[in-house]
Amino acid sequence: MLKPLRNALAFTLAFTTLGTAAADPIVIKFSHVVAEQTPKGQGALMFKKLAEERLPGKVKVEVYPNSTLFGDDKEMEGLLLGDVQIIARSLAKFEQYTRKVQLFDLPFLFDDIAAVERFQQSPQGQQLLKSMESKNITGLAYWHNGMKQLSANKPLRMPNDARRLVFRVQTSAVLEEQFKAVGATGQPMIFSVVYQALRAGVVNGAENTYSNFYNQKLHEVQKYVTETDHGILDYMLITTSDFWNGLPPDIRAELDKIVVEATAHANKEAQRLNQHDKEMVLAAKTTEIIALTADERNAWRDQMKPVWAKFEKDIGPDLIKAAEASNKTQ
Repeated sequence: MLKPLRNALAFTLAFTTLGTAAADPIVIKFSHVVAEQTPKGQGALMFKKLAEERLPGKVKVEVYPNSTLFGDDKEMEGLLLGDVQIIARSLAKFEQYTRKVQLFDLPFLFDDIAAVERFQQSPQGQQLLKSMESKNITGLAYWHNGMKQLSANKPLRMPNDARRLVFRVQTSAVLEEQFKAVGATGQPMIFSVVYQALRAGVVNGAENTYSNFYNQKLHEVQKYVTETDHGILDYMLITTSDFWNGLPPDIRAELDKIVVEATAHANKEAQRLNQHDKEMVLAAKTTEIIALTADERNAWRDQMKPVWAKFEKDIGPDLIKAAEASNKTQ
């Protein structure tokens, strides 16, 4: 009698444990490398808020800002190993997974953030989100940071003004070629050391959005900002295909809707923060902001545009044409 009783008890305990495990929420770890008050940080917090409100007890989102879980150089590894489930990675950092995303680094491809948005929402832009699925990477959305401006300790009005200067860039073959086209050098460097590198003269200048420029206090070590709007600094919100496709269909469908709403919030914050931080740079009175004339901006564009041809084969000429066409409003 004892053996059947023990078996029944073991079955009951196993069933209870299984029931408890089944009730545990799905944990989504969202790791990023910037502060919570940035557009990316605000988007991550909105994703958490909406997911936990709409899927109570089913989904729990843990946000790890400021590289508290993984630094910029380790977050992709963490994602692919399953240690985190979502990251928002700069578009400049995907070239080892697909060369097509190099499109977003091409200088002067987009006239403004509205053109970027039109392309990203186009069939070609949406297809890029799926371009790495063979490597177990699924793009969920694009998050804006903003258009990039050039900074230096000398005025940059014409391309020749950049000759022999060293500019910090993200690790990107396109960005290195971009500066080579104007007789300058692009020096890859992690963002966290840029302030000290500029202060010490290791590099002479940089390219940043206003929000990055002000929040990293680069206005303390750069006397001039030239409003070139020469490129876009955006992120791709990504997960692993295995994780996203493995979610229960009803939960995945709701999370897809939440991603859309969190994206709209992050992108609205990017626009607001860049304008605010530009005003803060002006108020600090340490950095002069140079507005280019149309002819001056065209001179920069003409000298950098040959970079497109160097990467056309890897990116695809049709994709570049589709992106360029987004500059024309319908």
